[in-house]
Amino acid sequence: MDTLPSQILENTVNELSKLPGIGKRTALRFALHLLKQPKSDVENLASALTRLVTEIKYCQKCHCISDSDLCPTCSNPNRNQSIICVVENIQDVMAIENTRQFGGLYHVLGGVISPIDGIGINDLSIADLLERVEKEDIKEVILALPTTMEGDTTNFYLHKQLQKYDVSVSTIARGIAIGDNLEYADEITLGRSILNRVPFENVFKSNR
Repeated sequence: MDTLPSQILENTVNELSKLPGIGKRTALRFALHLLKQPKSDVENLASALTRLVTEIKYCQKCHCISDSDLCPTCSNPNRNQSIICVVENIQDVMAIENTRQFGGLYHVLGGVISPIDGIGINDLSIADLLERVEKEDIKEVILALPTTMEGDTTNFYLHKQLQKYDVSVSTIARGIAIGDNLEYADEITLGRSILNRVPFENVFKSNR
């Protein structure tokens, strides 16, 4: 990209280009667009971004993002408090909620076990999940992790750890293509995968 006429503009472009999928030229278009907007609109955007990083919280129970210590899902008495759906990230919670097919609780691991990426068991909220199963009246844990090698590795580890508790362990039906992330699945397929979940033990049988 050519040298810009303003250091302030260049700094803005450099910061915007750090966003996923945003190159320098797209960042420049964004910056120039913002310059044309009313000052109040840009200030509102800046305020929203500041609040995003300074005020947003993570739910003390499920680790989803929230405006308070408990997210709206965990604090909703109308949700099924006996079922926990385990997901990789916050985007997966949003994807499943959009299907309107699940009425239980969630637990966000914050990733999946991936030694090649330096992500181990202690880097995820697995201990918190096991503590919830032990202390809360949980009847079923749904493993809704990506259908990838890392996701399956995490599934197997969690299943092994959960065997010590009196809880049913199921996994979403494989309507999701192998290698797909939940956030990219269409709502109908994802919704059916939740409704048609199967006991995790059946995964072993199907792989024999």
